[in-house]
Amino acid sequence: MSDGADFADLRRRMDGAISAFKSDIAALRTGRASANVLDPVSVDAYGSKMPLNQVANISVPESRMIMVSVWDKSMVGAVEKAIRESNLGLNPVTDGSTLRIPLPELNEERRRELVKVAHNYAENGRVAIRHVRRDGMDALKKAEKDGNLSEDEHHTQADQVQKLTDEMITELDRLLSDKETEIMQV
Repeated sequence: MSDGADFADLRRRMDGAISAFKSDIAALRTGRASANVLDPVSVDAYGSKMPLNQVANISVPESRMIMVSVWDKSMVGAVEKAIRESNLGLNPVTDGSTLRIPLPELNEERRRELVKVAHNYAENGRVAIRHVRRDGMDALKKAEKDGNLSEDEHHTQADQVQKLTDEMITELDRLLSDKETEIMQV
């Protein structure tokens, strides 16, 4: 293949979008407490956004409770605010520098909310994959314009980029469907 799209790079970047989606949905709880539930939470700490696990210890003392022990007492308010605003439907109870987060029973309504959150994560993943596709198509246009790629090669590679994109979006949709089934199981 002459110049054009770097398929290894496109695949790597699209795989990155799938991996990000997988870690996002892994954090969606399905009824049992897990420290991963708080993975998407970022705290405004020391002038920047930091993952929660970089400012506190997260533990699961029992199946319906998560405990967050904040290392710096001055950060407790920021951590509590970040958890409340995370769209995870959690209400931490502050006790000194420790936050106790009881997990509400998963009722039908809460399950539907979690499915909506999973769909939002999936849409973000699709958008990321389409951005990578656009970059690939732009590289092909540029290569053809610069004379490094014939019109036929451009069409052939454009079809390959589209095929890769479709493959990745199908994989993302399959993961979403599996998670949706898992969330809705009672």
